[in-house]
Amino acid sequence: MDAPTPPPPPAALSPPPPPPPPTLTGSPTDFLKGVVGKRVVVRLTSGVDYRGVLSCLDGYMNIALEQTEEHVDGAVTNRYGDAFIRGNNGE
Repeated sequence: MDAPTPPPPPAALSPPPPPPPPTLTGSPTDFLKGVVGKRVVVRLTSGVDYRGVLSCLDGYMNIALEQTEEHVDGAVTNRYGDAFIRGNNGE
C-alpha cells in the first residue's frame, strides 16, 4: 500500500498583490467632464496662470472659472470672483 499523500501546506499569510496600474481609457472629453467642479490651473500663452474652480467649458475650450486667482511669476496678482478665458488664449 502506498502512504497517503500529505495535505498541501496552508497558504502563507501575505498581503494581496497590488492592483494593476490604471489604464488610460476614455476620451479627453471624458477627462474634462470629470474635472468640472474641481480646482484647476489654466496657463495662457503669455505665461500668466489662472487658478480656480472649473465651472464649465465648451467645444472651443472657452473656460469659465469661479474663485479665480491670477498668478504672474508664481505670485498672486489679482483675485476675481468669476473669470472667462477664451479658448485660443490657453496654452
